[in-house]
Amino acid sequence: MGAGFKHHAAVGQRQVLSSVPQNSVETRQRKRQTASVQSTVYLSLGANVGDRLGNLNTAIERLRNLGQVVSVSSFYETEPVEFTAQPWFVNCAVKLKTDKTPQQLLTDILELEQQMGRQRTQNKGPRVIDIDILLFGDSVLDTKDLTIPHPALHERRFVLEPLAEIAPDLQHQSLKQTVRKLRDSLPAGQVVRKIEA
Repeated sequence: MGAGFKHHAAVGQRQVLSSVPQNSVETRQRKRQTASVQSTVYLSLGANVGDRLGNLNTAIERLRNLGQVVSVSSFYETEPVEFTAQPWFVNCAVKLKTDKTPQQLLTDILELEQQMGRQRTQNKGPRVIDIDILLFGDSVLDTKDLTIPHPALHERRFVLEPLAEIAPDLQHQSLKQTVRKLRDSLPAGQVVRKIEA
């Protein structure tokens, strides 16, 4: 992330500088300071309030402030589950590369949701935007605020269908099965249909 340092030397000093081995301690330290560790993260996005497609597009654009958006699935209209007395959702999956830690990314995502008007008044209820961290590199976490892989990932067609579009061979770290296999193993039920562009 940080910019490399440029050293300017007088002509008479060039020979001295060039004699310093490239693998010197100073050089290694500088490389560590300027290199950033990037993790590949998979997110699930959903919206069922207001302009659903517009909300997803806005969220995707804002995610670019948190890392590099590598790929985005098609949009899918999905039947609500658990709390069904609400409008249908539009969902998609996003592959993001970021140098943030899982907790930092969660904090930033919660702030992004709040900025877009997300109000957590009803569990599983209608929402302007919902962004879940599904998988984060090879991380396996189980904390009060964050569980990775997402604990319901393997049960949700509205998550697996878009995710299988952009990462079918991605393996669930705990279940040791690919996203495609998890999707294909789901029982018939929830309606998930691709929105044609």
